[in-house]
Amino acid sequence: MRGRLNRDRRRGDSELHNAAIEPICKKYLELRYSLLPYNYSIVREAYDTGMPLMRALWLNYPDDPEAVKIGDEYLWGPSILVAPVVAKGATSRHLYLPAGDWYDWWTGEKIAGSGWIDRPVDLATMPIYVRAGSVIPVDPVRQYTSENVSGPTTLRVFPGADGTFTLYDDDGHSQAYLTNSDPQTQWIKFTYTDAAKTLTIDADPRMKQLPGGRRKFEVQFAGSTGAAKEVE
Repeated sequence: MRGRLNRDRRRGDSELHNAAIEPICKKYLELRYSLLPYNYSIVREAYDTGMPLMRALWLNYPDDPEAVKIGDEYLWGPSILVAPVVAKGATSRHLYLPAGDWYDWWTGEKIAGSGWIDRPVDLATMPIYVRAGSVIPVDPVRQYTSENVSGPTTLRVFPGADGTFTLYDDDGHSQAYLTNSDPQTQWIKFTYTDAAKTLTIDADPRMKQLPGGRRKFEVQFAGSTGAAKEVE
């Protein structure tokens, strides 16, 4: 048994510097950093409401008999569905999409839900889908969490349903969030109306005044071939 564990350890250590693995690790680390505005906001939601970041599908879809049985997919926050691939050498992932339309994060393909699909995969591809009606804030890639970035936050809008998302941001280091007394705290609400294809950006009632007076965003609609639109 000990010999087997040692062999497994040596095999694992060798993969740490595998030239084929390192760019894949970099890809997902950069995804994590680009999703920092979304992640930070759902962490605040977890603090305020107790809703977990990682959610079983039955939590959002309790009346869906397929969703309540699934234990190998999860929602990340309210909008992102993740289907990990754990089978060695897998070339396809059989997964379930609940009701509504969903967008493939990697390709932008729009797929109708309430059914099972087979998603082609490889070592570098973990299936990720975004629910229609979602507004996902995405930042330029950082090298570490507190690094300042010069580019604006991009709002990725996924048409097909109405939706809202509230962006939360604070100074990142003090305990002022406990009393919401940090003057740098931002609460910004995004409301997407699908029929009119409009995105409305408002100050959430919890924010008395936007620090600095203005904040720039770039808005991108999933499936659109046009350039992102800059708004303040």
